[in-house]
Amino acid sequence: MNSSSLPADMADDAPVLERLLSQRFSCRRFRPDPVPQATLDQIVSLAQRTASWCNTQPWQVHITRGEATERFRQILQAPPLAGDEGGDAQDFPWPLAYEGVYQQRRRESGLALYDSVGIARGDREASARQAGENLRLFGAPHVVMITTDEALGVYGAIDCGGYVANFMLAATSLGVNCIAQAALAKRPERVRAFFGLPSTRRVVCGISLGYADLEHPANGFRTGRADAATAVSWHD
Repeated sequence: MNSSSLPADMADDAPVLERLLSQRFSCRRFRPDPVPQATLDQIVSLAQRTASWCNTQPWQVHITRGEATERFRQILQAPPLAGDEGGDAQDFPWPLAYEGVYQQRRRESGLALYDSVGIARGDREASARQAGENLRLFGAPHVVMITTDEALGVYGAIDCGGYVANFMLAATSLGVNCIAQAALAKRPERVRAFFGLPSTRRVVCGISLGYADLEHPANGFRTGRADAATAVSWHD
């Protein structure tokens, strides 16, 4: 089907999607202003249309507002107690290694962030402080925690990844900024305790959400994307 055969109300959808994909960025400093409830409702309503394996829709979404955000921020930053997981018991294991082009892309992204906020290469103390901003939610007024059911395994996590992508595009379409954060899954027992979740809910990631402080230098750079030809092979 070519564009001339599409219904009139669909003919311009691709440019809209392209614009949203280009506008979205990982916000690393937020203003304190809360997002109106009507806007939050619209974001989750749009994201709920996400496709999933056998239509299981495994995501359960927990969003903080007001004082709950600050309480959660403090819990994430609190030092571990005796017997606590200590931050090393994430429900889904981290990558075994970043090698080749994956390491190159990861390094380029990190260096761009450090350059934007004036962190000298090799300054481990400053880079650790910047990494700590993850647990401070970059000052966001809301955080969204995404969980899946343990029994669904990796497929539940994959479906949640689709939900996260659509959630962020929905937020962008409504003028709201966000950042997806694997770091917020680093202490899953604290997440489950805070939100009253059973042990069978697996923490996938979090999304800090709000309005970007566009004057902050951490929001002044953008990551690049490889050409589609590097990822796609055609077979006839």
